[in-house]
Amino acid sequence: MTDPIFHSATTAAIDSVSPIEAILRHLEFARGYTLSLLEGLDDGDWFAQPAEGITHIAWQVGHIAMSQYGLTLFRQRGRAEVDLDLMKGAFRKKFSRGTTPDSDPSNYPSPQEIREVLDKVFEQAKVELPTFSLESLNEEVDPPHAAFATKYGALLFSVDHEMLHAGQIGLIRRLIGKAPLR
Repeated sequence: MTDPIFHSATTAAIDSVSPIEAILRHLEFARGYTLSLLEGLDDGDWFAQPAEGITHIAWQVGHIAMSQYGLTLFRQRGRAEVDLDLMKGAFRKKFSRGTTPDSDPSNYPSPQEIREVLDKVFEQAKVELPTFSLESLNEEVDPPHAAFATKYGALLFSVDHEMLHAGQIGLIRRLIGKAPLR
């Protein structure tokens, strides 16, 4: 079922929304997402410090790579031959939505391999995005997604999604004793 809070951020056709309206919709989406994460938390939960075993940077980065592939490439044009060079199916399965991060590094590609996939997907997205027509960006996605209705929305959500996981990486850095970057 489509959630109207999330869905409204990216429902309108690309040519019918001004840049300011697009930003406002993105802000509304981000706030709706934040508020949904806060739902059901008790006051004490706000100050709880996480225990081991929740997530790690390797999973966060692998998940960003996998989802960016899905949102900026696969959702736009389906599978392509170049995809086999971007990431293997086993990689996608390790980092897809709903997977649980495992603390055993031997169950994952190395950090260098994960970073390589992240970089390759990003470079391929930069090559392909300029080739997408405005008409194609207005097409609805199938299967539907709670956060977006169109291919354009999938592209916008890709940015939001990466920022969400970048925030988690920042938090993990702090929890493992690294100095804040900003």
